[in-house]
Amino acid sequence: MSTRFDFEVIARWVQPGDTALDLGCGDGSLLAFLRDTRQVKGYGVEADPERLVACIRNGVNVLQIDLEKGLTDFNDAQFDHVIMSLSLQAVHHTEKILDEMLRVGREAVVSFPNFGYWKHRQAILNGRMPVSESLPYEWYDTPNVRFFTIADFEALCEKRGIRILERAAFDDDKPVSGEANFLASMAMYRLAR
Repeated sequence: MSTRFDFEVIARWVQPGDTALDLGCGDGSLLAFLRDTRQVKGYGVEADPERLVACIRNGVNVLQIDLEKGLTDFNDAQFDHVIMSLSLQAVHHTEKILDEMLRVGREAVVSFPNFGYWKHRQAILNGRMPVSESLPYEWYDTPNVRFFTIADFEALCEKRGIRILERAAFDDDKPVSGEANFLASMAMYRLAR
């Protein structure tokens, strides 16, 4: 299991012993990291059968659920944190999943590639869809169904009455403090109602 730099940020946003639900958890690396470093207890949600097996191999509790159908299997406020790391852009019903995350969790953590990043803008000016570390797919094979910017996401949060508790922005793995919508390739948010 490899550890991504954003795992450290998420670990700072949770308290030792908290509960978490990780949506689109992949191989369970994030939950395993939170379990080992912060004693977080929780479940991963994944649809891909190969990734489900990888979670089990990593000792992560995982459930096979189609996120597009919502989180009806979970109670209100069942978890301290509901996390969707680098997966929000791959769901069709963005508003619904954000509402569901904040229904079943006290807080939500989301991260996503910033389509407003200057290198992505440059690619479009050059007549091509962007391909980068944060958007690593060609236009014809991408799992992403939504391309949005930091400014778009913050406007959606305001519209939906979602409070932004913290934001972290990065250019690859380096923190970005100013002009994040232009200079950051990825953004992370800690959210609440």
